[in-house]
Amino acid sequence: MKTIAIIPARGGSKRIPDKNIQIFGTLPLVVHSILYAQQNGSIIDEIYVSTDNAEIKKIALQFGAKVIDRPAAISGDLEPTVSALKHVLESIDSNDVENVILLQATNPLRPENLLAETFEAYQKENVDSLFTVTRNHQKFGKIINKKFTPFNYTIGQRSQDLEPLFFENGLLYITKASLILNDIIISENAFPFEVNHIFAQVDIDTENDFKYAQFIQALNQNEG
Repeated sequence: MKTIAIIPARGGSKRIPDKNIQIFGTLPLVVHSILYAQQNGSIIDEIYVSTDNAEIKKIALQFGAKVIDRPAAISGDLEPTVSALKHVLESIDSNDVENVILLQATNPLRPENLLAETFEAYQKENVDSLFTVTRNHQKFGKIINKKFTPFNYTIGQRSQDLEPLFFENGLLYITKASLILNDIIISENAFPFEVNHIFAQVDIDTENDFKYAQFIQALNQNEG
């Protein structure tokens, strides 16, 4: 049975025009996820890019990924990611595909050993899906009727004493293909794999996100 990687990369982007082919470092943004998948060839059998864009398709093929042309009907702003994943599985011979690894193009920086560690946990925990999370140390609250009400702390409480809260960082997801065919990426028994790494803070959606990601990439290269 196979494990495949799917990288959704549509052409439309309102906040950053042509976001997925903007140069990040020295390469188009989508290429970073393709190369990451290739570096994990001992786990990933095939790499697919799902796109509705001719330029993204050209770049993906140039860097060795297979491309599935995504219909306009499932390429809109409000379309859930699972639609693209399901379409890929329905477009290929997926009878022998057991696992799908979702790599988002908007998360170009990932710890080198992350996939090996998460896939090992995925198999050891015997779950049907896994996603990466990061602990948040901020103090949250709600503003209702112009009044601030703390959500995860009490006024005066130290940050280090907060009850742990985590956020879905988007670095990667691993899911049974059978779940995706039923429109599910994160199942009820999904394993939350904790990643406390600076790369977990990078998820490109706005120009400021892009600049922050470039800063983190440069910082990492200088330290390396």
